[in-house]
Amino acid sequence: MSNAFLQISNAEKISREAIPHLSFDQFQSQALDMVTNGGKIVHYFAYPDKESLKLLAVLRTDKLFVAGCDVPDVYPSLTKTCEPFHLFEREIAEQFGIRPQGHPWLKMVRYHPNYTEGAADVFGNDYSQDIPGNYPYYQVAGEEIHEVAVGPVHAGVIEPGHFRFNCIGERVLHLEIQLGYQHRGIEKQLLAVPAKRLPIIGENIAGDTTIGHSLCMAQNLEALTGVQTDQGARVIRTIALELERLANHIGDLGALSGDVAFLPPANYFGRIRGDFLNLSLLICGNRFGKGLVRPGGVRFSLSDDIRKVLNERLAELRPEVTHVLELLFNAVTVRARFEGCGAVSHEDADHLGLVGPAGRASGMAYDVRRCFPTEHYPYMGIPENKKATGDVYARARVRYDEILQSLQIVESLAAIPVETRCVSEGMTYDLPASSFSVALNEAWRGEVSHAVLTDENGKILRYKIKDPSFHNWNGLAMSLRDTGISDFPLNNKSFNLSYCGFDL
Repeated sequence: MSNAFLQISNAEKISREAIPHLSFDQFQSQALDMVTNGGKIVHYFAYPDKESLKLLAVLRTDKLFVAGCDVPDVYPSLTKTCEPFHLFEREIAEQFGIRPQGHPWLKMVRYHPNYTEGAADVFGNDYSQDIPGNYPYYQVAGEEIHEVAVGPVHAGVIEPGHFRFNCIGERVLHLEIQLGYQHRGIEKQLLAVPAKRLPIIGENIAGDTTIGHSLCMAQNLEALTGVQTDQGARVIRTIALELERLANHIGDLGALSGDVAFLPPANYFGRIRGDFLNLSLLICGNRFGKGLVRPGGVRFSLSDDIRKVLNERLAELRPEVTHVLELLFNAVTVRARFEGCGAVSHEDADHLGLVGPAGRASGMAYDVRRCFPTEHYPYMGIPENKKATGDVYARARVRYDEILQSLQIVESLAAIPVETRCVSEGMTYDLPASSFSVALNEAWRGEVSHAVLTDENGKILRYKIKDPSFHNWNGLAMSLRDTGISDFPLNNKSFNLSYCGFDL
């Protein structure tokens, strides 16, 4: 049977009429066939279209594909056959009150009323009550079983989330992660705000992934409006995305150092992370890159004076970074704690759809920069960086490799004079009617993607956001299976997932 899904490109405008509208049975059959044979889910969501609800899926192999269908009266769960659909179907149930019949783990994803007036809440919640509502935590029976509850208020200054461990002695049998404490309704906000506010909301989806989310939003709006960016803007955007990767990977290695009580690299990396954040500050006036990326290009150029300072600081930082990396990875005591801790097998990572360093540590080579490149990445050779062991050491080692690679990318691009025509803040965008675009980028945690649908009047009908943490939180839960509960902090740092990017 030939596949009826339409092949598309990254950040490409498509007429909604061109998207194949299949019967549900054909949609289900072909989506399952693609995903069970190695494909992955980029998006799977519902959206309102006049008086009806529709489903739309964006899937990837070595290419991108899209198709949709009407929501049937009875919606048989795809998760029963194919695990990667599980969280997407839960989200659809929460957002639009559509119950996937036979879903094996049907629980809230966040905690909010559904978007459809009059539709019954699938979970029977009273949303005037505090989170978590009717959340059925998984339980393990047995006289020696005990539960350990952690959060949502944590001992450190971190975001809120609840972790519930089912243990026998010190051994973790199952970890359940329940989120939603930071749900801000971002996807609904984007339907209601003036166009000039879109980039400001987009860059605040997850503060540590400002550039990743800003790029997806800008590329979709550029695709829909037909705006072309110049080469200089694409170079500056690439530099900004790699600086974001550098700062966060270095911060993660510092946190891992602290968790194994090896304090010299923890302190060094903490300071060096600040140095890379300050390079973003040098370029655009904000340490997290806010205000830099806008539809049509960038708001700040890279003058020769700024390039000179950037290159001088990079030359100072390279030997420091290299020295501290060697200090950490050559320590036998560090290797003893990292190796074999919290391993996620390639098979489990594949079923869960892990992305980014978490996926590459478990042997999944996928990297958007190589597979669906945008900006300046088509001209760059991005290596695979995959590892075999899937443990804390592998997740740390992927960061080690990517730090050196990102450093080389920024050095090579900063060495070349860059000219760009800066765009202004507060631009308005006249979006085309009945159109669609999806953009993917490799943020530092992995694949980040935004999808946009417009209605017949050129208004945003549906804006869908997927942070890489949407895929990866279940990887953290899996890494704790059959390990000591004292290994949780180390495993948690090795994933370093986003609460606000997941919660939206």
